[in-house]
Amino acid sequence: MLRNITFNVIIAAVVLVLIGCAARVPSIPVDTRSVEPGSTVTQGGGTTFDLLGDPVRIGAPLPLTELVNTNMKTVDLAGMKGEVLLISIVPSLDTQACERQTRLLGKAAADLPEGIRAVTVSRDLPFAQSRFADATGFDDILYLSDYRTASFGRSTGLLVDGLHLLARSVMVVDADGMVRYLQVVPELSHLPDMDAAVAKARAIRAKK
Repeated sequence: MLRNITFNVIIAAVVLVLIGCAARVPSIPVDTRSVEPGSTVTQGGGTTFDLLGDPVRIGAPLPLTELVNTNMKTVDLAGMKGEVLLISIVPSLDTQACERQTRLLGKAAADLPEGIRAVTVSRDLPFAQSRFADATGFDDILYLSDYRTASFGRSTGLLVDGLHLLARSVMVVDADGMVRYLQVVPELSHLPDMDAAVAKARAIRAKK
């Protein structure tokens, strides 16, 4: 009987630990608002940062820019015509919000129809992006780095002044290379509405 009591105590302790761990997982707000590229965003609800570069516009072509994949090969998103691009743009994969956003993209990517390509763009080094992909198993995502000259950030108006990171955003580009959806999250610590972006990508793909 003592053995049963001890076992039950151990089980109860494990459950309490698991509940405690779950309770410590931060709740990150999902923001449905958007600001214009080239405007401003906030961090922590207080500090305001300008967005540098030439603002990309819905209905305009995605600018030509050189990004680097995890194999250190140059990739130009504007040249990837023929597929609908669901592009998740994050400041750094090492932060909780960026990790959460990329996990949401990874889960969506596993269920996307053929013809939609899930892409993550950040200023992390390609080696860091590769480690993240290996650790999470989200290898359906094309990871691209803007680490060299921030050319992607500058050509879209999404480079955060002072931080020199990319503004948290999500973009959908159609098979002709035209930007059809863009949400730039006003507060860097909030998540974009990934469900809305995925739905838009699906709708665009369904028209083809």
